[in-house]
Amino acid sequence: MKLTNRSKVVSNKVMSTSEKIYLPEIIKGMLITGSHLFKRRATVKYPDELRPMAPVYRGQHVLKRDENGAERCTSCGMCAVACPAEAITMESGERKKGEEHLYREEKYARIYEINMLRCIFCGLCEEACPKEAIFLTDRLVDVEFEREDFIYGKDKLVEKIDKRIDVTKRQTIEVAEFKKIPGTKHNTLWNGKKIKGH
Repeated sequence: MKLTNRSKVVSNKVMSTSEKIYLPEIIKGMLITGSHLFKRRATVKYPDELRPMAPVYRGQHVLKRDENGAERCTSCGMCAVACPAEAITMESGERKKGEEHLYREEKYARIYEINMLRCIFCGLCEEACPKEAIFLTDRLVDVEFEREDFIYGKDKLVEKIDKRIDVTKRQTIEVAEFKKIPGTKHNTLWNGKKIKGH
């Protein structure tokens, strides 16, 4: 009695002598391998040769500084809340007198860490940041051998004052236009009506 129509007939065919020694199949495989020797290679000689990257490629994170060199991050935690992989952790600190040139606001991120093994490079952290402090750059994450080395702290994330990182490709046109409006702060919540009726 058949329960379904999906049954298959299995043949018990006897193999010929050439099939038993596998020689014809080995020759066919070698011919396929040989044909690939004369085709263009898909690999590149990295790091001497680099593949072109899309302008919106999301790579290693950077914590931006403002025009005066002060850190933008105020440790509000919006990026950590928005992160679906829960890769971002931070600890707040209060700015002391005389540290105005180091930190933009009274509250700053004393400890800021991103676990690169957990990060999925989705870009939600940079979208959630109200201070435009964190961006994903076109840089690749370094290769490491120990798991602890993939936890990036402020020493690897904060951009150097003498080596600024251009993130204009990551900023939207609307935000760039909003920043040009005189008399408004780009740190306030953005409203599309302000651009049309400024």
